[in-house]
Amino acid sequence: MLEKIESNEILERLPAHLKQFIKPQDYGEYSAINQALWRYVMRKNVEYLSKVAHKSYLDGLKQTGISIDHIPNMYGMNRILQEIGWAAVAVDGFIPPAAFMEFQAYNVLVIASDIRQIDHIEYTPAPDIIHEGAGHAPIIANPEYAEYLRRFGEIGCKAISNAKDYEMYEAIRHLSIIKEAEDTPEKEIKAAEDKVDYLQNNMGEPSEMAQIRNLHWWTVEYGLIGSLEKPKIYGAGLLSSIGESAWCMTDKVKKRPYSIEAAKQEFDITKPQPQLYVIPDFAHLSSVLEEFANSMALRRGGLEGINKLINSKILGSIELSTGLQISGDFTNVIESDNKPVYFQTTGKTALSYRDKELVGHGVNNHLEGFGSPIGLLKGINLAIEDMSPRDLKAYDIYEEKKISFEFEGNIKVSGRIVTGTRNLQGKIILIRLKDCTVTHGEETLFKPEWGHYDMAIGKNVISAFAGPADPLSFDLITHTPSSTTIKSKKNPEKLELESLYEAVRDSREGNNTKFSLQAAFDLVQKHHHNDWLLSVEIYELIFHQDPKLAKEIKEHLNKLKVRRPDVAHLIDGGLELIENDLVLD
Repeated sequence: MLEKIESNEILERLPAHLKQFIKPQDYGEYSAINQALWRYVMRKNVEYLSKVAHKSYLDGLKQTGISIDHIPNMYGMNRILQEIGWAAVAVDGFIPPAAFMEFQAYNVLVIASDIRQIDHIEYTPAPDIIHEGAGHAPIIANPEYAEYLRRFGEIGCKAISNAKDYEMYEAIRHLSIIKEAEDTPEKEIKAAEDKVDYLQNNMGEPSEMAQIRNLHWWTVEYGLIGSLEKPKIYGAGLLSSIGESAWCMTDKVKKRPYSIEAAKQEFDITKPQPQLYVIPDFAHLSSVLEEFANSMALRRGGLEGINKLINSKILGSIELSTGLQISGDFTNVIESDNKPVYFQTTGKTALSYRDKELVGHGVNNHLEGFGSPIGLLKGINLAIEDMSPRDLKAYDIYEEKKISFEFEGNIKVSGRIVTGTRNLQGKIILIRLKDCTVTHGEETLFKPEWGHYDMAIGKNVISAFAGPADPLSFDLITHTPSSTTIKSKKNPEKLELESLYEAVRDSREGNNTKFSLQAAFDLVQKHHHNDWLLSVEIYELIFHQDPKLAKEIKEHLNKLKVRRPDVAHLIDGGLELIENDLVLD
């Protein structure tokens, strides 16, 4: 995929399973209407956000090379972003949360390259280039915030999800697509909204992924900074919405101090948020993130961690105290005294150390799963991993020796040792046996006829997390979205309107000085009487040059405000920018 776009050293580091989500940004697909929409939103945003956004926003606009007048070309952005250690890629709408966060861990900003329709100019539930490019990109120029974003991705992509999380992702993706698309029947939108609403109210105990997604929403997307009384905006969802950026500053939106409690606060992407969270400074974000990470199986491991992986029904990994990592679909755990004493995976499994697959222990070597005892030998206070060479010999843990171990929790292993694998510190992390039998009471867990038995060594599980320890161990290039974004329809009327926008744009940029703005306005009145933005664009160009035409256009817009009260405030906003001579560089 990267051969089709302009790459750089940051993008080249991306693993293949992330590259599968990238698509080229076809800049030629943006129409002159799209460009006018971008320009209107950016002019309004910068005018308003200069008063209410965190100072990093305006600084970041300049630093990341984002233009007020033109939709950003991401490959040009990449050259500038690289100076602050970041890059950007285009994707098709929402991508799975774990992938989104893993991109962040690689310092890559994910940008949905489509742009909202003019009817959704103030807010769209679908991710688009206004939200991503004008919202996310500028604020990452702040080093403290950028590090938080990277760290969030690093931790977030390890969060364990469940089947309902993916169902919710698919439902939200579908809703965002059809709600942004033109002419979707209200009945279809209502059905999609009802499904999202039903899922939100029937998710059960929230998974780690659901909780960290909440933290992401209330900070990266909808965060405020400063005091509760006079906060500033830094969240991309607010920075990119000319509707919500004003709404959030009113008393109708409750302001709360940001804490780990935000992980429990659900959100609705289809509606303005009734409450927002305020941080005192960007450093506070990392403090709360670390507090949440300390509650995750990533750092706690243990029986709880294995059970989370079993319940998730997705590919995950555990790490033992020796550093040995087991990646696969965890299906069973035997416990004793609230501790795991045996675990089992089903299907393809890989063993790794320090996130690198062990030679001879890939999925082809463990096609049918992997099971092993964990913990201490019964009656022996010394763990195998802590035994010295003399201890190992004393307990017959030696090549070709026949052993019969009984672990705590009534797990028994008997067989003849073939060899052992050690870590960099010289500790035994894996023992291979032949003629091996493993039992738990009356249950046989492994039989000699099944071949060699690889026994993991570790007195406890120190970590459990989503995904494989070594991504190269598994084929992860399997993502097939259930739906794709729906492009705007083209008809003769729309094509004529686009050509008028293009001509007006050329006139503004000095590329078509002979074009008649009066003629363009006449065509708008005759054939496109519901369009308001082009009239505002023409009004801007002739405001000081042709008072008669300016008066005519304003009268037209005032009548349009009566006929279309839903856009009256947008028309007023555009006129205010022009009449107040707000020249934005």
